[in-house]
Amino acid sequence: MIALTLLTQNDCGWCDRARRLLAEVVDDVPLQLTEIGLDTDTGRELAARHRLLFAPGLLHGDRLIAHGRLSARALRRELARIPQP
Repeated sequence: MIALTLLTQNDCGWCDRARRLLAEVVDDVPLQLTEIGLDTDTGRELAARHRLLFAPGLLHGDRLIAHGRLSARALRRELARIPQP
């Protein structure tokens, strides 16, 4: 199972799109998704650490693997690069 963190903000169309896309991908790749708002202390700290300028941001461990308008193809490519136990 791949553990991901999705950084989001309220009233964000791209965040809604990222949620839908991740819900589709979970059918093919087992994911554990944690969502953190950028309006929280943790969200702001993660955004600053990864130099995320706008939502959404998708983290695997301590690596930013996608941000902004996520595409299914790019997301699947990134997930395929992550070794699975």
